[in-house]
Amino acid sequence: MNSQPSTAHPTATDTRHGFRPSRRSLLRGGAALTLATGATTFANIALTPAEQALADGTVDLDILYIGAHPDDEAWALAAFGQWNEFHDQQAGVITITRGEGGGNAVGLEEGPALGMIREAEERTAVGIAGIEHVFNLDAVDFYYTLSAPLSRQVWGDRAVLSRIIRVIRATRPEVIVTMNPSAVEGNHGNHQQAAMYAVEAYLMAGREDVFPEHFDEGLAPFTPSRILRSGSNGQGANGPDAVEQGYKPDVPSDVVFGAWNGTESREHGKRWSELLDESIHTYATQGWAARPPSSTDPEQIRTAWFTLIDSRTPLTDPTSGDEAALRGATLPIKGGLPLGTRLEVSSDRFAVLPGESFTVEVTARSVKSALPKARVELEVPDGWSVKGNGSIGTIPAKRSSTATFTLTPPADAATGDAVLLRAILHTNKGSGHNVLPLRVAGPVEAGIADRPEIAQFLDWTEQLGMQRLDALVPTRRSLGSGLAEEFELVVRNNSATASSAQVEIDSPPGITITPRTLAVDAIPAGQEKTLTVTIENTDASLPTANRAPNGGVYPLDVRATSGGITATREQGLHLVPRLVASPSEGVVVDAQRGTDEYPGGPIDIGTLWEGQPVEPTDASGSTWVTYDDEALHVFVHVVDDVLGAVLPVEDNKQRFRTDSIEIMIDPRGDSDHTATTFILGVLPQTLAADGSFAGPAAGRDHDGHQGPIGTTAPSVLVASHVREPYDGYTIEVSIPFAELPDGIDPRGIGFDVVVYDSDTQDKTGQSRIGWSTFPGVQADPYRWGVLELPELDDAPSAPVDPIIPDTGARSVESPQSIIQSAKDGVGLGGYPSLGAGTLRIQSATLRGSRVRATIRARQGGTLRAYLWDGEAIVGSTDATDIRSGSREITVPVTGEVADGATLVLAVSLENEEGNAAAAKAL
Repeated sequence: MNSQPSTAHPTATDTRHGFRPSRRSLLRGGAALTLATGATTFANIALTPAEQALADGTVDLDILYIGAHPDDEAWALAAFGQWNEFHDQQAGVITITRGEGGGNAVGLEEGPALGMIREAEERTAVGIAGIEHVFNLDAVDFYYTLSAPLSRQVWGDRAVLSRIIRVIRATRPEVIVTMNPSAVEGNHGNHQQAAMYAVEAYLMAGREDVFPEHFDEGLAPFTPSRILRSGSNGQGANGPDAVEQGYKPDVPSDVVFGAWNGTESREHGKRWSELLDESIHTYATQGWAARPPSSTDPEQIRTAWFTLIDSRTPLTDPTSGDEAALRGATLPIKGGLPLGTRLEVSSDRFAVLPGESFTVEVTARSVKSALPKARVELEVPDGWSVKGNGSIGTIPAKRSSTATFTLTPPADAATGDAVLLRAILHTNKGSGHNVLPLRVAGPVEAGIADRPEIAQFLDWTEQLGMQRLDALVPTRRSLGSGLAEEFELVVRNNSATASSAQVEIDSPPGITITPRTLAVDAIPAGQEKTLTVTIENTDASLPTANRAPNGGVYPLDVRATSGGITATREQGLHLVPRLVASPSEGVVVDAQRGTDEYPGGPIDIGTLWEGQPVEPTDASGSTWVTYDDEALHVFVHVVDDVLGAVLPVEDNKQRFRTDSIEIMIDPRGDSDHTATTFILGVLPQTLAADGSFAGPAAGRDHDGHQGPIGTTAPSVLVASHVREPYDGYTIEVSIPFAELPDGIDPRGIGFDVVVYDSDTQDKTGQSRIGWSTFPGVQADPYRWGVLELPELDDAPSAPVDPIIPDTGARSVESPQSIIQSAKDGVGLGGYPSLGAGTLRIQSATLRGSRVRATIRARQGGTLRAYLWDGEAIVGSTDATDIRSGSREITVPVTGEVADGATLVLAVSLENEEGNAAAAKAL
């Protein structure tokens, strides 16, 4: 049976066959009439504050997506589109940056200019799904990173959080959708931090003590009902029955909703999967126009999955329909509690212990009328005991009542299990349920210490009470092939009394632990003890990186036994390749490997790490490394069967778009992220302005100082040779140690060489190969290989401060954002709005090639004016500081206006207090 009820129903505004207009549709029409005539049209409708806001003409959203870049929302757009078409759900999008640090497959624009193009792409793409409100928050997109802490630092920590919460308070969405906030391997640091902000905003936007300055701007606290993650971990089917069949999550306590992309759109006359393709292809700068379309076979059309992070309102069965993710939050549940009823479940601890009691509270809050005969029932795993009276009687209108229970897992409960408690509220007005994820922990648990970035994330989840987000976060450390290293072992007492434990560590053959067994005495209640163990790769023939089973991750199981209960943490060790280089004198950088220039054998850089599988004749390579007292010398031989797009010499950036290499160096082998590393990218061939070949181009990328090598590391030498007939190329580089961002530790330099392979001319890469190969390795220094330069002395550490791009596109300079802000009144960039009427265009007339306008401002500030034809800026004025009052401005038409376009004058005003926007069609 098709689980898409929306395909069987007319749209929300269809009045045929007895269907009535939706409340929102009535409000839209009423608002238009009110604005036009000044009449009151709501005498017989009791409006909530949110509905009154809509009636007043301000924006009131049902759903708000929070992402980092234009295109992050892309894979949810088919769901958003059908939710809008069939259930009248209004979605908006927060994009923290405009993606100006990304690639550009359609031109040479970069920085803010690229950001404006990507904003236009995003607005077009989401518009297909009926989304009209896009809020760009003006944070800079600095480069690809896997570090959420670096992202937060660059974006200004709580400054961006304040702007997110301001938009939430201004638009009042019930459902937040975001990316994956968990520190799982390969998660883009910008994506993770955007989602972490979303979780914080969900938890804090309704609090009066959080950013109280917003209230002076006329905003009020607002508490969203639910937060979802776009995406899931586990198994779900394709096809029209996928939602009804349900999703099998990797973490048993996860609740996963779905929306099949193949639903037919009556409004557009095609499936939403086809409309999703149109949206995806709109992100042309990212090379997405080349993505293959969705299958036309309904059984192969994918489902968009959404994982529940938290809900304050009742849930429905995820298999009940494509809109189940919204039921109980923005849409009613059939036979359920009145829409808007709050039902929250909490406990005094997340990690519960076998045989030990803990407390669970279930709080219900009614909406406009009382909930009679309320009774709470708890569903728990088999063998758990529950004590407490769930009968809470009548809950008065707009009041809360709480039921308290004492739960005890059985003494033999399996440790490590993720469990899901279900709280059901029964009343005379319907029933509803919510859930609470927990983890069964051992009284004492032990494990290899987390890397600092992971430890920070785990601290964050504990501070927010969101430890449920820890479930998929692995603890994995790296070890060079054939090496031994000391690691901290953390033993934590989760119980309420001092405890001792026996700890054992299991490892596979070829990996030894010393000591393997440890006795740990008298760990204080709730405290930790830290010990040290040595991990050694005693069999250097073990394969590393993606050449090994399980992607180069060797399992380490750490068992802690206390009080007869054993808890096991399944951890892992990344075994990375290692090279002990030999010195050489007299290297000549000429793309030729002389007989004595590179002593020792090569390293294999042909292992796939991302993209389409390749054969050695398609893409493979070898690298030789040597050094002298002054520099590191690297010779790279690449085999390639098809020459990718040859870029203009001035397009020396984002080298993953075509055939290229990257050489990655972490001088001391201890960087947490690439801002303290050196990454050299080389294009083997470029084009001059006349179309002739112009030789190689090199530059630094996603490291501590991006840009062409001539300005970022001028003493680096580069040579290349592209073979004819074409079967690949060779590149030779010399990198003086003085150009690195820190003094080298010759005993353990982080080092990697990767190759980007493109077989097309559309500026998109298809495969990525390299030496130390793990997902996302180009931004994960701890997983680079180990390079030893044994005849050099350890140089003193002298870190150089990174130079990270700090210029992003700004909303006050974007006519697209200005026009939207003029309509919805939300401050540009998420900054404070100076208020309605602060900036007005009193008149504007197009005469010849000029627009003459009268502007009135109630405050002084910086005035900017743009002419927008729906596709591009076709005229503008320089930013001008003005005083309050009226003034005449003239805006020349300097660009070609698109045929049939309506020209719009967009004006912004900015001062220390905030900003204002005005727009007028000509």
